[in-house]
Amino acid sequence: MKCPRCSGVRDKVIQSRLSRDGSSIRRRRQCLNCGYRFTTYERIEEFTPVVIKKDGTRQAFMPEKIVSGIMKACEKRPVSMDDIEAIRDSIIQEIQSGGEKEVSSSFVGEKVMNALHELDPVAYVRFASVYREFKDVDEFMDEIRHFIKNKNDI
Repeated sequence: MKCPRCSGVRDKVIQSRLSRDGSSIRRRRQCLNCGYRFTTYERIEEFTPVVIKKDGTRQAFMPEKIVSGIMKACEKRPVSMDDIEAIRDSIIQEIQSGGEKEVSSSFVGEKVMNALHELDPVAYVRFASVYREFKDVDEFMDEIRHFIKNKNDI
């Protein structure tokens, strides 16, 4: 760590303490060159993958878009914010554990659909109708038939 006073690079840690919210470690350091004391913070580096959209464009991963899409699908349904946040958190966890720098929007969409399939059938069909861009009622009915068949097979 570079000393803010003399730019020396040799120091010693005098004291370490976990922050109040547990998200960082506060360290008091002393420069071995000039004796100046200063504070540093150590945090986990945030991992933000890039999402590759259907049209090939790329944008930063935004968990709030997952929540927004699920909320639209769950409108007037008995689905709590805790359930929606749990879906978001599980998708974030899966993406982060994969460690990939890029993830396709279809991967994220399929994860949302799988979660909604288990949580609420109506929300699932609503989300699928937008996500899969149904062109007509027949495609919509095919999805419902597929859902009912899969539900009966379980």
